[in-house]
Amino acid sequence: MHIAEETSERHVLSITVTNEAGILAKIAGLFTARGYNIESLTVADISDDHQVSRITIVTNGPPRVIDQIIAQLDRLVPVHKVADLTEDGPFVERELALVKVAGKWAFRTAEDLSFLMHRETVEERKLSRAALETLSIIAYHQPVTRAEIEEVRGVTISKGTLDVLMEAGWVRMRGRRRTPGRPVTYGTTGEFLEHFGLDQISDLPGLDELKAAGLLSSRLPSGFSIPLPQMELELLDDEDPLEDSGSDDSLEPLDGGDEILPEDES
Repeated sequence: MHIAEETSERHVLSITVTNEAGILAKIAGLFTARGYNIESLTVADISDDHQVSRITIVTNGPPRVIDQIIAQLDRLVPVHKVADLTEDGPFVERELALVKVAGKWAFRTAEDLSFLMHRETVEERKLSRAALETLSIIAYHQPVTRAEIEEVRGVTISKGTLDVLMEAGWVRMRGRRRTPGRPVTYGTTGEFLEHFGLDQISDLPGLDELKAAGLLSSRLPSGFSIPLPQMELELLDDEDPLEDSGSDDSLEPLDGGDEILPEDES
């Protein structure tokens, strides 16, 4: 009696699983234990928390045995879904390219499809203490010059501190003060109001509110006060427009005389 051998066929399987230690070894072992050669195996995260992955396997074998492997996968590993993408194989395989890197061969995402694999994330950067203090002074005292900020803080301001605030879109250069040296004046922007949920700059907390929030000591010096913040869009009488050619604020002289202040914290 002659038993016809089953025809070996090429299969492309997509297996969605929950990530756990040793899961790749278990899946690969299920194929190799039956003498199947895995031509390629790729893994990609498909969830933001990196808990679920999609494993794509290209292999050869009889359809009946492939069906058995699929059935056993459900019992062997935490499988969410198994799909036979054989009919879509050429399209799936075109996602991969066999390239030689550092003297070794490896499967990589095809260059023309690499843009599909990019994941964009928003990286939140905390402002330094120096930047927070500078932003607060500008918000409450605007329009204010660099020297006036330094006078309030008691330390010099690095140019990088102001650059960070301007790159964030919260602070802008308004004009130039009509004083010797014509220092640049700074003020807040509409983006500042939007980010901090303010309708207008006068909505910033006052002295009593800051005390209630525990941001100010209850034992303040006599006569201590907080200015009423104002955000004038137009230049004030003591301000001139910025030159069209622009000017590097780092070159402006200090207004506070020859007093040497300690350096700004990083």
